[in-house]
Amino acid sequence: MSEFTIKEDMIADDIAAAQATPEDTSAVMSLLVQTAEWLRSKGSSQWSGLLEGEDTHNMTGAIANGDVFVFKQGDQIAGVIMMLQQPSEWDCSLWGEEGHESSIYLHRLAIHRAYSGRRLGAAMMRWVDQGISFAGKDRLRLDCIASNDALNAFYQSIGYEYKGSHSSGFNIYEKTTSPM
Repeated sequence: MSEFTIKEDMIADDIAAAQATPEDTSAVMSLLVQTAEWLRSKGSSQWSGLLEGEDTHNMTGAIANGDVFVFKQGDQIAGVIMMLQQPSEWDCSLWGEEGHESSIYLHRLAIHRAYSGRRLGAAMMRWVDQGISFAGKDRLRLDCIASNDALNAFYQSIGYEYKGSHSSGFNIYEKTTSPM
């Protein structure tokens, strides 16, 4: 289990941040599938494996490991993000051998469509940066598909530094934080 401190439990007046519990699993998976369907409706094949029942990020296991955080308005999950303290095989392939011991890896940021247009993604990412801290970790790392100009611009606009492109078609970004 991870060692972390939640410094802020609210990201908006009515949306609370919390570590996901096994009871959240069904709603989280539903949100991820909804997001994959929305991406497909926009012409993207991102996360399409979820539509065939494949979860390459093992969200159920990540919830059980304490690596998933939800953002709720009452009982409704408005958003979700996975925060890994240990790099996945995918992360190692993108980042190489350097900096893993001090990094948190962000994956599967998803917003319920009912909350789109409210800048919830920016609020969630602000919380990731300021509302939680992990023992011995001083940087946040993420990747996103290189061809999604809007998503790449979003990460840069909130302070993530572009660190390069990978031959797999993904860009990598990093942001330093204050360690716990």
